[in-house]
Amino acid sequence: MSVPVFDSAQFLKTVSSSAGVYRMYDASGTVIYVGKAKDLKKRLSSYFRKNLNNVKTEALVSHICDIDVTLTHSETDALILENDYIKQYMPKYNVLLRDDKSYPYILLSGHQHPRLAYHRGPKREKGQYFGPYPNGGAVRESLHLMQKLFPIRQCDDLYYKSRSRPCLQYQIGRCSAPCVGKVSDEEYQEQVKLATLFLKGKDQQVMGSLVGKMEHAAQALNYEDAARYRDQIGALRRVVEQQEVSGTSGDMDVIGVYFTSGIACFHLLFIRNGKIFGSRSYYPAVPDKTELDEVLRAFMLQFYLNVDSHRTLPAEIIVSYEFDDIHELEHAIKQALEKSVLIKTKVRSERASFLAIADTNAKNAVETRLSHQNTVEQRFLLLEEALEQTKTIGRMECFDISHTMGESTVASCVVFNREGPHKAEYRRYNIDGITPGDDYAAMKQAIGRRFDKIDATGKIPDILFIDGGIGQLRIAQKVVDEKFAELDVAPTLIGVAKGEGRKPGLETLIYGENEIAFNLPADSGALHLIQHIRDESHRFAITGHRNKRQKTRNTSSLESIAGVGPKRRKALLQYMGGLQQVKAASVAQLTKVPGISLEMAQTIHDALRG
Repeated sequence: MSVPVFDSAQFLKTVSSSAGVYRMYDASGTVIYVGKAKDLKKRLSSYFRKNLNNVKTEALVSHICDIDVTLTHSETDALILENDYIKQYMPKYNVLLRDDKSYPYILLSGHQHPRLAYHRGPKREKGQYFGPYPNGGAVRESLHLMQKLFPIRQCDDLYYKSRSRPCLQYQIGRCSAPCVGKVSDEEYQEQVKLATLFLKGKDQQVMGSLVGKMEHAAQALNYEDAARYRDQIGALRRVVEQQEVSGTSGDMDVIGVYFTSGIACFHLLFIRNGKIFGSRSYYPAVPDKTELDEVLRAFMLQFYLNVDSHRTLPAEIIVSYEFDDIHELEHAIKQALEKSVLIKTKVRSERASFLAIADTNAKNAVETRLSHQNTVEQRFLLLEEALEQTKTIGRMECFDISHTMGESTVASCVVFNREGPHKAEYRRYNIDGITPGDDYAAMKQAIGRRFDKIDATGKIPDILFIDGGIGQLRIAQKVVDEKFAELDVAPTLIGVAKGEGRKPGLETLIYGENEIAFNLPADSGALHLIQHIRDESHRFAITGHRNKRQKTRNTSSLESIAGVGPKRRKALLQYMGGLQQVKAASVAQLTKVPGISLEMAQTIHDALRG
């Protein structure tokens, strides 16, 4: 089938010189590149010159079969539309940043007795939001720290309303138990005010307030309160000394950049209210032969115009390199997000030191990743040699089964390529319809579902590892033989049986086809690669099993009762004070719950005693 030739000369005759966005298509009608231009005719003409000095552009042009253009009123509008198209089409030749996860915050709720809580997603709940933090771990660490400093509740409202006596957090001094009136509203609100100031970075103001309260309590001979304030001051001082705090007030994102060998890293320092909230590295997907300027421009565009992440934009963005469209991006952010942002590339003093830290971390991250890739590649070569493979191993998969006494059985399938773990293609299989604890049946079901309707164009692993002994390997080999009976290709199966005492390095490897067992030296790089994929499959299976088991055990017995939805379930638990009280209640007591009729009360009563 011949590929249609794109008539660039005829196309360029009809192109406008206005600002706009262009989309390039290949022979299959897939968008392969999206770009914007102040002058579309001038920009598109540059792709079809006789002497192109960029290898990437030559490859792109060779695949163009059609181009669409969309005119815009300004270059800023074009920039916004370009970002929307890139997110929509994910073109092959564009630099792509996959940052769809929203950022976590600390929420101080707008309750009579406010709670401190982890929050991610749209800010629908009333209250104050502090952040964003770079990851969930940073939020949880901060919440753990806040518990030690300020006795403010962190429990959810349902738990708070159902308390009849103080919980363990009160007993260990990490909550003042407003749920049962152990603290006055005025005193609780004072602690909330101090926590708010602390989260805003006003540590000295918090310290001064606590010192004043301690002195006042001491003068009034209220030594117990004075000692409590003294301990709180000591804890706060230790925290402030450990935290690195910026002398500069305000919000900033500081971006370090490093790009080499096709790997780009953008390391961000999140500074809010003069305090470093944490840092995070981003690795956009970069097409071959792409220049740094294009990578940096694409990252900034996609990162700061990503409204789905629910980030709070800082007033200032500091980046270590200049790039095209800096001012257009400022205007685009203001127009799209209604937020004025200043992007700087030349800074001094404290900002320069932050930028140096970000650059150093970006460089270290890229060098570490390159070193890891080289190590993985070397181990693949050693594995090919150890297994006497005549063809290159491009893809490996490993299966494992996890359960507890047959409960909540989960199978994992992890994937490795020449760069290491390929987590985007990891899969879990919830195993049902088998005798609890039957690992052979679980393995048969998982392998069968993985290769169901497989064909020659599918993703077939070169090596398929089975974490288990000869029994599980035989089951897996039988399933693979059936699924690949009519194909010319099939994966090589290898069982990984644990050694004596489950000690690493003593594993026995077994070929699935002929069941020949062999061992590799404990210091072999090939064995280390096998151990890595085996351990990763075990970790992934265990995590899935624990989540499934926890979900099962957290499921209320009320959920299985017909007619009892989330609202009625919530009303029952809140009114009665918990599930045990609901189970012990009579029909007459249940009818007193708002929304529960006599008939429904009888249904609930019978179901819970059935």
